[in-house]
This record gives sequence, structure tokens and C-alpha cells, in this order.
Amino acid sequence: VQLQASGGGLVRPGGSLTLSCAASGPILTINPMRWFRLAPGKQRELVAHLGSAGGPYVKESVRGRFAISRDNAKNTTYLQMNSLNPEDTAVYYCNALIDYGLGAVEYWGQGTLVTVSA
Repeated sequence: VQLQASGGGLVRPGGSLTLSCAASGPILTINPMRWFRLAPGKQRELVAHLGSAGGPYVKESVRGRFAISRDNAKNTTYLQMNSLNPEDTAVYYCNALIDYGLGAVEYWGQGTLVTVSA
């Protein structure tokens, strides 16, 4: 398994969750790291992006509530989600370009379900 996502669950409106996505293996580089989400009846959308250059990108509709970060030593990216509302309910996927020595390849995590409901 190259990318392992975790941290999803059921949370009440206004609550918080932190998603984690850990990359495994003999990694040379991992860049960028992204979070997408797929909500029922909607298309997959990019939520946040963090590369080695420039600042992080966070989708406008969640800006100020969501934050992306990474721990390079652990090859892990995090998505901190605050003030969650029902519209944030979705399966969240992490995504990254990983180079194991043969060139960068795109990988997807398995998805973690976030349900925001009272």
C-alpha cells in the first residue's frame, strides 16, 4: 500500500476532524500531496494541495476552516477540518506524486468517509 488514509468518521455539525495520509516505501520524493473529496451526487473536487514550492492551496469554499500540512519526516499529509457542516460529508481521498526511483507516479489512498450529521 503506497498511500494509507485515516481519520474519517461521524461528527456533528461544528465539529472537527483531522485526516491523515501516510506514504510508505523507499520514497525518493513525494510531491505534491493533495486531498480530494467525492460527495454523493457530485463530482470529485480538489480540496487542498501542498507542494514543495509556494504556499498551500485550499478550496475557497472551505478556506478558513480546512488546513493542509505535511510531516516530511513521516511522509504524511494532514487535513485539519474545523467547523464542519453537512455539505462537507464525502469520501476524502489523498493523492500524491511519489518517486520510488523510477520517476514520479500518481497514487491514490483508499478514501476515508467523513459524515457530518446531527
